[in-house]
Amino acid sequence: MSTIHLHRTTTATPEQYVAGLTDFGPGRSTLFGNSADAYLKVHHHGGWQADVTEGSGGIWERLHYNWSDPNRLVLTTTDSNVWGGASGHTYTFTRQPNGTTDIDVVVTRDGKNLSGGLLGFVLGTIGRRVLERAFENSVKAIEARNKTERLVAGNSSIAA
Repeated sequence: MSTIHLHRTTTATPEQYVAGLTDFGPGRSTLFGNSADAYLKVHHHGGWQADVTEGSGGIWERLHYNWSDPNRLVLTTTDSNVWGGASGHTYTFTRQPNGTTDIDVVVTRDGKNLSGGLLGFVLGTIGRRVLERAFENSVKAIEARNKTERLVAGNSSIAA
């Protein structure tokens, strides 16, 4: 089993980042490169929970999303072609006095078969950089999305 810890500071609020994480509409891959639209299937979405299958590149997992705690979002793997056991992701958000948000992510990968075991080992060693890059890209994409939304909202109020 591999456990990877990631950290980034962002200009996005926890609510904005959670909104990005729980946007299961078309184009999700622009925010999360490892979630191709062809794999995306929302089984349930309501309140503070979702049940979603997503993946890319031949790897998929069904995840239970829970964001009932405003400072934490937990994704628990409930089914996958490679991950099992304690697999999942936990995002913890800490608001900073300067208006930024620290995001700490713990990714746990427990292979359920030989492919998963090998992939988990690779991710825990040399593949860590791939997860870091994907996380960094998602933070940048959510920041850009929020900046665009602010600009559009600002232009709407000018036009009114």
